[in-house]
Amino acid sequence: MRFTTVDYIIFALLLVLSSAIGLYYALSGGKQRTTQEFLLANRSMGFFPVALSLLATFQSAVAILGVPSEMYRFGTEYWFLGCSYVLGLLIPAYIFIPVFYRLRLTSTYEYLELRFNKAVRICGTITFIFQMVIYMGVVLYAPALAFNAVTGISLWGVVMTMGLVCTLYTTLGGLKAVIWTDVIQTLVMFAGQIAVIIVGTSKVGGIKEVWQIAIDNNRISGINFNPDPFTRHSIWSLGIGGIFLMLSLYGVNQAQVQRYLSSRTEKEAIMSCYAVFPCQQVVLALGCLTGLVMFAYDQKNNIFSPEIKAVPDQMVLHFVMDILHDFPGLPGLFVACLFSGALSTISSAFNSLATVTMEDFIKPNFPGLTESKATLLSKCLALGYGLLCLGMAYISSLMGSVLQAALSIFGIVGGPLLGLFSLGFFFPFTNAIGAISGLVVGLVMAFWIGLGSFVSRMPAAASSPLLNATSTPEVGNFTTAIMTTLLTSGNATKSVTGLQRFYSLSYMWYSAHNSTTVVIVGIIVSLLTGPMKGKDVNPRTVYLVLPKLLFFLPKRYKERLRFGVPHIAEVGERQESRLLKDEEHPPKPLVADKPCNGFLNGSVKGTEKDEMEENYMGVSRPDGGHSYIVHETSL
Repeated sequence: MRFTTVDYIIFALLLVLSSAIGLYYALSGGKQRTTQEFLLANRSMGFFPVALSLLATFQSAVAILGVPSEMYRFGTEYWFLGCSYVLGLLIPAYIFIPVFYRLRLTSTYEYLELRFNKAVRICGTITFIFQMVIYMGVVLYAPALAFNAVTGISLWGVVMTMGLVCTLYTTLGGLKAVIWTDVIQTLVMFAGQIAVIIVGTSKVGGIKEVWQIAIDNNRISGINFNPDPFTRHSIWSLGIGGIFLMLSLYGVNQAQVQRYLSSRTEKEAIMSCYAVFPCQQVVLALGCLTGLVMFAYDQKNNIFSPEIKAVPDQMVLHFVMDILHDFPGLPGLFVACLFSGALSTISSAFNSLATVTMEDFIKPNFPGLTESKATLLSKCLALGYGLLCLGMAYISSLMGSVLQAALSIFGIVGGPLLGLFSLGFFFPFTNAIGAISGLVVGLVMAFWIGLGSFVSRMPAAASSPLLNATSTPEVGNFTTAIMTTLLTSGNATKSVTGLQRFYSLSYMWYSAHNSTTVVIVGIIVSLLTGPMKGKDVNPRTVYLVLPKLLFFLPKRYKERLRFGVPHIAEVGERQESRLLKDEEHPPKPLVADKPCNGFLNGSVKGTEKDEMEENYMGVSRPDGGHSYIVHETSL
């Protein structure tokens, strides 16, 4: 089965439309002349496009190929991951987004400098860059490889086309272009998956028939309450371990936080997070239904092709090309859906990498950089990362079986970063030494488990057909850790002990395990090296969770649980007092877009305002903006 002319036209339209959006924003409005416009869309986006962009950022082609394959091979147990979406999105909405938004950051890792010091910020940034650079090449190469296998289109022609189109609209149009192309690509993803489900279901004989075939062949899984952390999937690993995975993605990942910060108001940023919840449920449901329809169709038509089943990433495309050959244009729509997932993920990576490089490495070292030069340099960084992505795609093609190890390493980097931010948010006594120590130990543990799991499974992989990297059923930033789990059959049960047992830890617990390691080590080291004094902590950089959870305690006990962190109103009064003493040397002019410390301008007086600041960590202007002042002693 090969593409028809109509299929090629539909596929080309997606690429042309994406490029046109980038060109439009390059020539309209502010024409991307400032870093605020290029990197943060002038903080002018509404919640709906931001929500769809949040969804598309990590809903990559790997998930579109992998989740149906997971359903086909192992049944519906993976569907219970949806349970983790509730807290996995509510916690960012209530805790992370308000803090990040009110500090008016551009790079998430600026927070680490405000809370700890510059060294912690640099460590966090380097870890993120490492994570995303590996991911870019894989996301670009994997769908192109699968596409080439079933259509015969030149592999490197597809890789080059996707990479250059994505680089073009990201470099020209900035974050606005990335967000609006994400919106279009999300709608294309939905349309492609729905078309496949409708046609496949009709060919099987209806959704009841699909469900009955799945039941008859034990593909409808019940709830597994086994608490063993070495069990691949259970309600505990999917529901609780999944929460940590979602937090590492929607709570602290730069690519997602950058979208929150582009919102017009804090309320719209929070609403965008709420809107992702039903969208994520729909995406998960579509992937699962596609897998069940695939299974029912093969059972109904007695299709058992070992060479196709041996490479799960190609199963979906073979199925699509088989059932849609009578519908010109629909194969092209699904391929457009597949590549929409890849484009949205890669463009987000380009933009976020350009942002952290500019904000965390270049601006601090070149304070005299003009706005026009900074904007031009930001565009060059996006272009450079785009070209690097093509290079990583080539390296991915040469890695062979080592590719799974690289993917597993990427999948467990999000946990240590989540632990690092958790130290800052929830433990005000932790210091910079503890934060760096925790991050290093967390990364070492992550690499140890990931590489150990991969190496321990290599004999099994050698005796069975090697799975392609794109078989990974992923949802978001924890993508590829599952690859090592899929190297052997999910139904195989082999008794292992010692380190082999340790390496069998379910990939769903990776993020929870590694983030907890960072927190525990960070707390211990901070206490041993001298905990940070509460008076030295900016109250806008912490979320004092204990006084809120134990709200029923008397006030004096709740004060002790603040660990000496001052109230926000008190900080405002000290700031005003300091300014009055320095009247002969007035502070720098008010900067609305880019404060360095997040302190509100002036003092806040009155019981009502004190209470509001304590509960909401800030005072908003009527127009939804904030007033901030840069003070030389802030850091």
